[in-house]
Amino acid sequence: MNQTPDRLVELQGVTCDLGHGPVLTDIDLTVERGTFAGVVGPSGSGKTTLLRTLLGTVDPTKGEVLRREGLRIGYVPQTETIDWSFPVTVGEVLTMARPARRFRPWTDTIERATVSDLLDRLGLGGLQRRHIRALSGGQQQRVFLARAMLGSPDLLLLDEPMSGVDVGTRHELLHLLADLHAEGNTIVLTTHDLNGVATHLPRLVALNRTVVAAGPPAEVLVPEALEQTYGAPFEVLVHAGLRLVVDAPHGHTHGHSHAATHEGQGAT
Repeated sequence: MNQTPDRLVELQGVTCDLGHGPVLTDIDLTVERGTFAGVVGPSGSGKTTLLRTLLGTVDPTKGEVLRREGLRIGYVPQTETIDWSFPVTVGEVLTMARPARRFRPWTDTIERATVSDLLDRLGLGGLQRRHIRALSGGQQQRVFLARAMLGSPDLLLLDEPMSGVDVGTRHELLHLLADLHAEGNTIVLTTHDLNGVATHLPRLVALNRTVVAAGPPAEVLVPEALEQTYGAPFEVLVHAGLRLVVDAPHGHTHGHSHAATHEGQGAT
């Protein structure tokens, strides 16, 4: 791969068609080492397909995906795709992450210590024998994050990691991901939560089958880009550098600046 060492994955003019017409069209996107980015957009905008294209489980019908040689990627799927009734414990979920030892117990002290340290780091210490269905939503997300991190990946991809969790858990997960990023992890996640999640990320990609805008929240969470992404008008309120996205009143034309006193719930 002819690229600088900091570039982990690069999409060049990528179009993906899953059999019912293009899901992604002419995507140009680079993920560099140290990135912490959120992909925002409406349902059906191609967010999951974009992650799977970065992962390599979806092949483009046009364009090119360039990956750094030997790149290791960890993937956390949407919780809605997981069968929580399946009889498996936290420890077994992590065991299955290693293909060579699938369904086998940890066989050496180093592996057991690695798993124990990782679970402690993610606030899951002592839960190896707990059934996954007995965990809280936040704990379930952390288990699959631990599974993705077990192979020390160069890039973590998370599909809607805050979906279905309460506000307190959402903030805990955001702080955890921010800590992981501060430790040097490269993270790309999808989210439908513009105010609770997206405003707190250093970089955003607004997606609706193609990249509408990319950059820091101050450049992406603007009325023009939001309307192009979601197909509806929005207002953006700004206070102390924080942005709050709200539905624009019917017939309102954007372009004005407002002040907000707190973070609230806005468009999804």
